[in-house]
Amino acid sequence: MYRIKEIFYSIQGEGYYSGRPALFCRFSGCNLWSGKEEDRKKAICSFCDTDFLGIDGPEGGIYKNAGQLSRSIAKLWPQSEGHRFVVCTGGEPLLQMDSALVDALHKEGFEIAVETNGTICAPPGIDWICVSPKAHTQMLQAFGHELKLVYPQAGAEPSQYEKLDFRNFFLQPMDGTCRDEAVKQTLAYVLARPMWRIGLQLHKILGVR
Repeated sequence: MYRIKEIFYSIQGEGYYSGRPALFCRFSGCNLWSGKEEDRKKAICSFCDTDFLGIDGPEGGIYKNAGQLSRSIAKLWPQSEGHRFVVCTGGEPLLQMDSALVDALHKEGFEIAVETNGTICAPPGIDWICVSPKAHTQMLQAFGHELKLVYPQAGAEPSQYEKLDFRNFFLQPMDGTCRDEAVKQTLAYVLARPMWRIGLQLHKILGVR
């Protein structure tokens, strides 16, 4: 059984695959914040800008099995075949994702990406693992294809991740009231440490989901 907040078609707005058309399957729930504003200040992750609470979004609901969920995702792809790409996100998708869902999505012809906070190990078979680590957490998924660090983040300095087994390293400026300063600091760090690339939220710039 899977609790899904929403499923929608858009472009990937962040990281290595920015600009690529994708279906987004947003899982309900997270292990670092309840999703309720009254709990934000005491949450481990207090800067999340995503609504992952509940199952009331487009195509949201409770899916009884992996086949039902994968078929619901597949029917939203605009072409009958080719270039199928699904981004499993949240909240924290690895609270619910399992090998059965990975297999079912592959049978539907999807390349599978996951965006995770890294506190839970990913099941085998996922094609693209993006880890966005958060301060004051134990990072169990310490390898993958992409590390995307929101910056600056006290207690999660970029240097502590630089020797981990990832192919791509992105710094993403912290959004919010101090965004302009965060952009300046991020740019300065990337220029000083060119193993990092600056990552922008393209979907926000374009005004899409």
